[in-house]
Amino acid sequence: MSAPNQIAVIGLGYVGLPLSLSFADNGYDVIGLDIDDTRIEKLQQGTSYIDDVSDSYLSEQTKNGLSFTTDYADIADVDGVLICVPTPLDKTLSPDVSYVTATSESLAEVLSTDVTVVLESTVYPGATEEIVVNTFEDRGFNVGNDVFIGYSPERIDPGNNDYTIEEIPKVVGGVTEECGVRVEALYSPVFDDLVPVDSSAEAEFVKLLENTFRTVNIALVNELATVASTLDIDIWGAIEAASTKPFGYMPFYPGPGLGGHCLPIDPLYLSWKAKEQGLDIEFIELANNVNRQMPEHVVSRVVNLLNNHGSAVPDTNVLIIGASYKADVADVRESPAFDVIGLLSERGANVQYTDPHVPNLTVDGCEYESIEIQKDSVDQFDVGIILTGHDSFDIDQILNTVDILFDTRNITQDLESDKIYRL
Repeated sequence: MSAPNQIAVIGLGYVGLPLSLSFADNGYDVIGLDIDDTRIEKLQQGTSYIDDVSDSYLSEQTKNGLSFTTDYADIADVDGVLICVPTPLDKTLSPDVSYVTATSESLAEVLSTDVTVVLESTVYPGATEEIVVNTFEDRGFNVGNDVFIGYSPERIDPGNNDYTIEEIPKVVGGVTEECGVRVEALYSPVFDDLVPVDSSAEAEFVKLLENTFRTVNIALVNELATVASTLDIDIWGAIEAASTKPFGYMPFYPGPGLGGHCLPIDPLYLSWKAKEQGLDIEFIELANNVNRQMPEHVVSRVVNLLNNHGSAVPDTNVLIIGASYKADVADVRESPAFDVIGLLSERGANVQYTDPHVPNLTVDGCEYESIEIQKDSVDQFDVGIILTGHDSFDIDQILNTVDILFDTRNITQDLESDKIYRL
């Protein structure tokens, strides 16, 4: 089975854009499609809006045949399609698959036969068949004969330089046996290792299993961190000591709350699907509650620290250090910074933030701009709260700027100062 020659990637965010470049770099003729006109204009000008994609690499792959469009008619003749659109939660914490549905409908209107379509967006088990397959069949396609549909979960980790996209094993599953063969043929020229599973639903479940495992274990260590602080025990030292055990233990680390496009969302897709089947997945619900309470725990700890230093939150000058959800990226999706800033502002604190990757932030309708810490500033803030451990932060300079430094990421582990307190 030969691989497709020309593919389209739908959705050019943190997943779709790097994936487009990777396929172009491996000999594919790639058309990237996004409904955001601003994104397409930037890409056509050779300007990247993704941290992991340089302008030079973007320009290089554009010369290799990578192009961009907002018009589905431009991809009518492609051999393969990768769907990388957002799948957020709605206000009731239920899956919002409207982007997948709209994309499937648009594709079914323009694609010809003998095309392979793969969904990469995180969805609940069975969604590929319920949404993508049904949409194409409603338009008269015969799935497994003239259109080949499958699922392959994205495993991109923004800011992680240890693995290239091609080096991360690629899980693939087809709706039918022939669909699986076609999906493998599409990915095999790009990825070093493919991991075929028996069905698209199993591939969907793999993604949710991976991130539910992480979410539950992070919730456990977050809860243990609250216990450790009450007992005046260093949770970070305890984790480091436990990590010396060569079997039966894997370290997870506490933090101010979960952020990003996966961990706060993916397990709830599984929980929602389980409830639809009459099952109650208590671990997921409990883990979600624990992790979502961490910003409140952080604020509570800060309030206590201020009280112990003879201060109260109202009119206190607070510096939030890091607004993105993880180190060295600009992604603020689901960042705990939103909740921490909001909670402190509600209590009357004067809150500012600094983040070299995030110049502007809107919290509860209020606009914030990242400030630059001045080298000659001394005791400018009553308290600083490290929420993101960017490598570029000068901790010594930050210590000169604040009276109290509360570190939720343990990036001050090698420093000794009576100003420093840790989660």
